[in-house]
Amino acid sequence: MNETRTYDQDSATLRVRTGVAGRSARLGHRLILEAKAWRAEAVVEDGVPTALTVVVEAASLDVVASDGGLTSLSAPERAVARTNAHKSLKVKAFPEIEYRSTSIEQTANGFHVQGGVTLCGQTRPCGFALDYEDAVPAPALVAVVPVRQTDFGIKPFSLMMGTLSVADEVTVEARAIP
Repeated sequence: MNETRTYDQDSATLRVRTGVAGRSARLGHRLILEAKAWRAEAVVEDGVPTALTVVVEAASLDVVASDGGLTSLSAPERAVARTNAHKSLKVKAFPEIEYRSTSIEQTANGFHVQGGVTLCGQTRPCGFALDYEDAVPAPALVAVVPVRQTDFGIKPFSLMMGTLSVADEVTVEARAIP
């Protein structure tokens, strides 16, 4: 029996974790951005997902936390970081970030998903593990996906003539209870 399961910001989390790079990296904040408007649809046949589509409204990414840096990230600094992230992602020209699976294979602890991610108008192949993790009230499906900004023509944000920058690789994390 086929069914479509839908997830969004009300039933799951979708976060992006950044790193810092450059000679002055110890001064920078590692940011956690959360998508406030997104939707995932999984087509499920006999309890096994066969297709997955995720669409994120890029402008909904908001800085929700940070660590590192010499001082805590203030509210105005969070707003600046959010604005810089939106500029890097060119949210006005490319309002959506999309992932579409091309295949899903069952593994010992979940699934391996293969497909393509479209970011800033460029589509690149992207595969990841979608694994079960112990959680309350039920096991959660969790994906941790590294993404290189430069693969999509994005120049990582930098300061101080490049001695402090957002690391090229960011990590997208998704968590949902199926």
